[in-house]
Amino acid sequence: MEWPYPGVPAALVAEFAGHKVAGLPFFAPETVTSDHGSVYKNHHIVSVARRLGIDLLPARAMRPTDKAACERAFAGVQSLLLKLLLGYRGVDVADRGVDPEGDAVWTLSQMEHLLATWIVSVWQNRRLEQCAPAWDPGGRHSPNTLFAAAAARDGISLEMPEPELYYELLPAHFGKIDRRRGMKIGGLWYGGTDPVLDPYRGQRSNRSGRHAGKWVVRRDPRDCRQVFFENPSQPGCWHALDWNGLPPGDDVPAFSDTRVHEVLAEAARTGLKPQGEGELLPVLLKLLAARTPVTEWPTQLTAQQKTERARELARAHEAATDRPPAPFAALSEPARPAELAASTRRAVTTDRQRRREAALSTRPPTPPPLLGEALRERNFFLVSGDQDDDPPKAGPA
Repeated sequence: MEWPYPGVPAALVAEFAGHKVAGLPFFAPETVTSDHGSVYKNHHIVSVARRLGIDLLPARAMRPTDKAACERAFAGVQSLLLKLLLGYRGVDVADRGVDPEGDAVWTLSQMEHLLATWIVSVWQNRRLEQCAPAWDPGGRHSPNTLFAAAAARDGISLEMPEPELYYELLPAHFGKIDRRRGMKIGGLWYGGTDPVLDPYRGQRSNRSGRHAGKWVVRRDPRDCRQVFFENPSQPGCWHALDWNGLPPGDDVPAFSDTRVHEVLAEAARTGLKPQGEGELLPVLLKLLAARTPVTEWPTQLTAQQKTERARELARAHEAATDRPPAPFAALSEPARPAELAASTRRAVTTDRQRRREAALSTRPPTPPPLLGEALRERNFFLVSGDQDDDPPKAGPA
């Protein structure tokens, strides 16, 4: 599914970008009016808006008219799409059906695809009865036709973001670069053996202020298997620093920052003081393992735990989708629940085998003696507990 480019030939867009691109909204808003929730007012959103050149305008409390266009769009989606779907529960008791739970149930991904399809095919081509332009009040116009007319009159400014913008919009973390273990971000160590950090190990950065002397890295909280470091000697060149606990050649499922907190809390509860990140890997795999007690099966979880589990899987897939193709080898995309269980079992089995081999390598097994040698060393007919008579000692005559 692609978003149409009204008034702009697709070939022109592909020529401008240098490759075929899917039609997506490419206009950065000048001002965003938001509520007062923490989701809209946190430091990360403010930094992202500053990077994109967007002004954040908080709405007045209890004043929905400050964002009337947004509220009207919600009402339009409610009346033109949602009320026609099976399982519609309404906005109050009067709109509630007889048995909405017995009707069809929509997943989050299905609703997202349905809403996007409806916007592209219906909303953007729907005739605007009361919003006709002044220069053609009697014409039939839709959002697409008005956009095409504005593009033909004033032109458009195509601002296609660079792939590196993904890394710049991730939350920033500051820390020092240890000579042996790398950087500690969110309780985990990254880049312990990465050669990219070698020129900066044990050195202070030129940063001043609150994070004076520290280095900045970016991490996607939906996938904490790696962080991204911009080489100061090569601006715009980002490198992936893997978690020190990732085994070489193995595919550990993606885990979020919430799972990291659980791993660290479980390690503290059991009194584990890891000397290296590899000791935390069994704890992580235990939390991700599919072979869990009955009380921890997905069907036995509470509603909040089910929501957290589904949210973690969805966020991992979104992180894999947002991550642009990079010159470095990116980690594999997160698997679906069935694939995640199989991948976790393989990771648990591989980790056990690796620890078993490491334990045996420190104590090389001693082969048993040959049967003939054992028989020659002692009297075969000697009864257990008896001792051979010592030869008489020669005394003075």
